[in-house]
Amino acid sequence: MSTNFRLPDLGEGVHEAEILAVHVAPGQSVREGEPLIEVETDKAAVEIPSPVTGTVSAVDVQKGDIAKVGQILVSFDTAQAGKPPSAPPPAENKKAAVSADRPVPASPATRRLARELGVDLKTITPTGSGGIVTGDDVRQASQAKDSQAAPAAMEQPDRTETPAVTVPPQPSPAGPDTATPLPDFSQWGPIEREPFHSIRRATAARMSASWALIPHVNCQDTVDITRLEAFRRKHREEIEQAGGRLTMTVFAMKAAATALKRFPRFNASLDPAAQEIIVKHYYHIGIAVDTEHGLMVPVIRDVDRKSIRELAVELQEATQRARERSTSREEMQGGTFTITNVGGLGGSSFSAIINHPEVAILGLGQGRMQPVVVTSDAGEQEIMPRLMMPIVLSFDHRVVDGADAVRFLRQVIELLEDPDELFIAMV
Repeated sequence: MSTNFRLPDLGEGVHEAEILAVHVAPGQSVREGEPLIEVETDKAAVEIPSPVTGTVSAVDVQKGDIAKVGQILVSFDTAQAGKPPSAPPPAENKKAAVSADRPVPASPATRRLARELGVDLKTITPTGSGGIVTGDDVRQASQAKDSQAAPAAMEQPDRTETPAVTVPPQPSPAGPDTATPLPDFSQWGPIEREPFHSIRRATAARMSASWALIPHVNCQDTVDITRLEAFRRKHREEIEQAGGRLTMTVFAMKAAATALKRFPRFNASLDPAAQEIIVKHYYHIGIAVDTEHGLMVPVIRDVDRKSIRELAVELQEATQRARERSTSREEMQGGTFTITNVGGLGGSSFSAIINHPEVAILGLGQGRMQPVVVTSDAGEQEIMPRLMMPIVLSFDHRVVDGADAVRFLRQVIELLEDPDELFIAMV
């Protein structure tokens, strides 16, 4: 009996995926749950296990291909299912049980956690977007395992082929310019074509949508971070011993969370269909991370409830996972506000594109020594060298006005210029 396995719907708004790795070949025997294909969707790598036990009769994709949801990836001959399978190809064995109809969508990190905790992914009710099992789902299932029996696996009807999925229309990720015919550039000199794949493609789609949907306005200023830098140097070593890294981004996260509580419209989203502004009472801040694969934005949750030490450690871990390309999809969802810092690259003042459906993004530049007129408490003025950092707030003018943007930015600046008041939670 022949069975065709199609790319399943791996999340809300995901219509295609890049093939990162193919772990099987024609003629190879596989068991249900063994690694089949690894794909990347919306900046997250997801491993797809085999939905059946049988022999691979055909592989219709290869590394680097872009597969649409519903497209056939692998065909199986299940008539020989009784034969012992051959050894899997050289790859990390990330076996996890799945349904006979469709594999359980989960990131490699989540699958690894499930193996460590002895949790069967098939027994978990997913809470992630699009039915993806999250790390929290696995931990909760592990905690409940000793106190109650694991839920029975959902019975699946016998199928000889995974159901095809209708893919809704999707706007071009590169924006409207793709409709304009390009000239033959090779007529003027040598050229090279590179695939527009993976993270770059996902970033292009999001940025095009954000720029088209949101009327951007920028508010710029500078921060005197002289005292903050002294504070950072004083506590840098103890933070490193705890496994973190004390950067300006960590301080900006804490300052932004405090300002968001005072100005809640910057922690909101606009629902044009309902004609409503959705104000969020949680503070999950996305941090733009530069990686060799492209821009990634992991989300640090409940920033307002965490100390500087906790944030420094969590941000360091999230940054490392992003650069190792092991960030799960759920780790990049649910953000309410975003911070991007180009100071480490030597960048100065710039304007950032808002991460839709958020309504604001904070950009930080490199702190540089500058002559500044400083007024003493006695009213005397003196020119002194101070470490000044450019700071830029891009905001959605449909939701907030310019005056509020100035107030919000001034609140962030005042907090960064007075570290003793803001970071008392550290000690």
